[in-house]
Amino acid sequence: MDIKTYFELAVKEGASDLHLVGGNKPTLRVQGVLKEISDQPLDAAELEQAIFRLMTPDAVATYQKSKELDFALQIADAHFRVNLHQQENQIGLAARVVPVAVPSPKEAGFDETLYELSHLNQGLVLVTGPSGSGKSTTLAVLIDLINQERKAHIITIEDPIEFLFQERQSIIEQRELGRDTKSFHEALKRALRQDPNVIMVGEIRDLETMSATLTAAETGHLVLSTVHTNTAAETVERIVDMFPAHQHRQVQLQLASVLRAVVCQQLLPSQPGGTVVAREILINTPAIANLIREGKVAHMTSAMQTSGEVGMVTMGMTLKRLYDQGLISKQTYENRQSDGETLSTYY
Repeated sequence: MDIKTYFELAVKEGASDLHLVGGNKPTLRVQGVLKEISDQPLDAAELEQAIFRLMTPDAVATYQKSKELDFALQIADAHFRVNLHQQENQIGLAARVVPVAVPSPKEAGFDETLYELSHLNQGLVLVTGPSGSGKSTTLAVLIDLINQERKAHIITIEDPIEFLFQERQSIIEQRELGRDTKSFHEALKRALRQDPNVIMVGEIRDLETMSATLTAAETGHLVLSTVHTNTAAETVERIVDMFPAHQHRQVQLQLASVLRAVVCQQLLPSQPGGTVVAREILINTPAIANLIREGKVAHMTSAMQTSGEVGMVTMGMTLKRLYDQGLISKQTYENRQSDGETLSTYY
């Protein structure tokens, strides 16, 4: 079995994802829709051996022990983020196609507010959203903007490394979980001793990483990371709730001080075909910081709706704009709205 053919076809077809599962037909996700690319189901034993031939011996041993593995893969000139797993006692592979080059701000749908985030020297910027919403791409564009515009020491901690940055004005060190470090929080603690200006943490998954992230932002560094939340208000609430109840007040004060912005993303099917990114942007103004300190998360969306002059926008406002521009359907709008925002809110 020449498994590389499937990866090459994923790139040729403009797919976002490739799915290879023993006993199932190979499948691509193209513009959000699953598409089978063969009439023949994959033989599980042949698939396993074909996948193992793409991996290092250490990676194979890790997978055989844990039955789960994330790793990066390059085939020809294409890059993939691969998740290997076990299902029904057979191997399964899901691969995300990763652009070789970091997209430009225009290609990533950056507006002036997002561009300005790259000028920050300290504090915490979080990019949130579901899997596949382009969080890693947004972080990569921010890192590349910093790299182009100023001299900085940038450390990234990733699982796995996706974009390979070309050093321009900045020094960039990229560390990968499993290969270069054991955990996000340990790597983050060590990074503070390496004279960084900017630290990018691929994902905040646990209390230890969140605590280390807040400390890094509090001690004069710019920290960029991602969280699996859907709105800015939910993000603030999730961060506080990660800590024991007796620490909530302290965390609210700390977060109100270090947070700079929360960017929430969704990747939506576009009317002309393809996809379009929708973003909610929270900027930590004095008014927002006060809401965080007082635990009044429920008031955050209404505060954002009246703060457009500083670059804030709710998801509902963005969805309305995309709908008015004919870029998304009414059904897409209604399916993706949040926090009680409906079309009637804005008419």
